[in-house]
Amino acid sequence: MKLLFLGRKKSGAEVLEWSINHGFDVIGVLTDNHILGSETTKIANKYSIPILSLEEVYSKILNNEIHFDLAVSFVYWRILKEPLISYPQNGIINFHPAPLPEFKGTGGYNLAILKSLKKWSVTAHYIDKGIDTGGIIDSIEFNIDEKVETAKSLEQKSQKFMKALYKRTLNAVKKSGLLNTTENVGGRYISRKEMEEMKKILPNDDIEKKIRAFWFPPYTGAYIEINGAKYTLINQSILNSLTEKYKSNIFSPDKKSK
Repeated sequence: MKLLFLGRKKSGAEVLEWSINHGFDVIGVLTDNHILGSETTKIANKYSIPILSLEEVYSKILNNEIHFDLAVSFVYWRILKEPLISYPQNGIINFHPAPLPEFKGTGGYNLAILKSLKKWSVTAHYIDKGIDTGGIIDSIEFNIDEKVETAKSLEQKSQKFMKALYKRTLNAVKKSGLLNTTENVGGRYISRKEMEEMKKILPNDDIEKKIRAFWFPPYTGAYIEINGAKYTLINQSILNSLTEKYKSNIFSPDKKSK
């Protein structure tokens, strides 16, 4: 089966290599090759797979210069349009790092923490002309710790389950082609602009929770604004997590010391 892969990050590189080694003929990769050290770019280069831009794919489809049966999007950041959406006979499958239909768009990790959720899930769905509105194929649910989770830790946890969901879903496509779906109706859509606006600390906010909800370095986290400048906040638990595991605190000398 000929596959067009759209993805990035270390987990994207891992599922790309898995696809190559499990019977998929990857004919092109769309990724963050403009970023130095791109893990997915390294895998594409390792297997001599062409790296394409989205505009090149659109042009090649129109000029009948590219052929593939399935496309997958794994943490790919651009919105897909025609003629790509309708081209592959087995559709385009997106791996969404949040439950659907509940959390569309961006900001899912943030809302999970702000809402003190105890469970989270990742979702495979077909791409249509809307944003995260295509039919739901499958999902994996898992427990999260609402008292300590940060946006960053939830992303790391979710990526593990997304990789498992990716493998399960592509094996199913290889066996059956187009897969059955359930409706993807309702839920809340969060734009990137709205997500950024949510970071500002407001009166009566649960500041500790908001810090965790938007902790995702190197990006700006929950912030206060002073004279037009934004200052990201950090709490003690996050600060502790950034220190070396066994590094001593010079301000808390060992009780055994003389």
